[in-house]
Amino acid sequence: MGVPAWRLASAEVAGAWGRQGGRGQVAVCGPDEDCLTLAWTAADAAIAAAGLAPTDIGGLWWGTTRPPFAEGPSWSHLASTLRLDDDTVGAVTAGSPHAGIEALLSAWDAVAAGTVDVALVVNSDALVPGAGSGFEPACGAGAAAVVLTQGEGPALLTGRTSRWMAALDRYRGDGEAETRDHYDGRLVRDEVFLPLVRKSGRSTEFDQAATRWSLPDPDGRLGAAAGRALGVDTDRVASTKPRQALGETGAAAALLGSVVALDSPGPVVLVAFGGGRATAVTVDVDEAVPGSDVAREALAAPGTPASYSAVLRSRGQLVPAGDSVEMAVPPGSAMFVRGNAEILGLLGGRCVDCGTVAFPPSIHPACLSCGGDKFDEVALARTGTVQTFVVNHAMPAPFVAPLPLVCVDLDDGSRVMFQGAGTGADLEIGQPVELVLRRYAVERGVPIYGWKVRARGGSS
Repeated sequence: MGVPAWRLASAEVAGAWGRQGGRGQVAVCGPDEDCLTLAWTAADAAIAAAGLAPTDIGGLWWGTTRPPFAEGPSWSHLASTLRLDDDTVGAVTAGSPHAGIEALLSAWDAVAAGTVDVALVVNSDALVPGAGSGFEPACGAGAAAVVLTQGEGPALLTGRTSRWMAALDRYRGDGEAETRDHYDGRLVRDEVFLPLVRKSGRSTEFDQAATRWSLPDPDGRLGAAAGRALGVDTDRVASTKPRQALGETGAAAALLGSVVALDSPGPVVLVAFGGGRATAVTVDVDEAVPGSDVAREALAAPGTPASYSAVLRSRGQLVPAGDSVEMAVPPGSAMFVRGNAEILGLLGGRCVDCGTVAFPPSIHPACLSCGGDKFDEVALARTGTVQTFVVNHAMPAPFVAPLPLVCVDLDDGSRVMFQGAGTGADLEIGQPVELVLRRYAVERGVPIYGWKVRARGGSS
């Protein structure tokens, strides 16, 4: 599971627009998070829980409403951060919140057809609602991932049903940054959402008394309405807790909603809705799915309270006046094309003569210790201890102060320097830390990803 660091109180959103009420909270991406960093967190955890190496993954299917590149290398960036082989197959499904279940079905078909032996499915989303819209207090973010294989396992995908209607629900126009709310919420509820969810859900074979459900709940009320339409008891809706903790998570909602049901035996039905489509997938859980306990812990993490203004800045809806400082090197230049594999995959060069590790090796053609020019490629460790650090308190836009820079002695013996996650207030020399994928900046419309240092087991 991938859970953003920030939490935004719905009451704060309502108060900013002079409205009363607003219950609960939603999870929101901080300035250095997006749907790709959430997807990496969930996918990395799923691979580890399955006891696999990245090279064991034959296919990657990623479902998200809005990939970081509207047109570009979103899939390959994610695959690189996971250190997958360059012959890994797969796809990005996008375009609506239904994209998450489409990724799951595509991976299922590929495994069943023998195209791949092991498939990794990632669902992630970080929607951007219109400021002041009715959707804004409900709009959250999150990610979930599962590994699919042939043969026996703790859970088995057993069936699927779909229904569709050429009707407009929430949407985003071409060139628009924000997802629009329903034009007529009651019309969508009564004539689109409920009929499609009811038809797809009722077409599945389930035991009313035993089945747990993950139901779509776009606004905090439709989930309960869907349960009533299906005749599902409230205590059988497993998705209630993830929805209350994270908000509406778009393409990730169906898989995230099932997390709390995968740690015990019994049938589970996942229902996804979006883009005028609803699909139900049935799962028979024989025993607790590895990693479901870790996902529960991530779901229960309280997160860091964030102000409404900070969230608007993070989403790019509140932008300071004046010029920002651009990188001297364009993101499409040779340096990035040649160095992306090293930077995203966290690959260093170990000197053949003295063993010193250079990162990234393409930037250091000669060994920093002995001057040698022969290197072996090595995957760097992602844990270590703080050797030293400095915190910058004055930074030009688009960087946000305070900005820590941390020198880390990794557990494999290499020494590297990265930005720190958060403000750096919790950093100490000798502190155990880990490297996590984050978005450094958006440069000329291109998201730039790299690794940041945080306290081991932290949530920033």
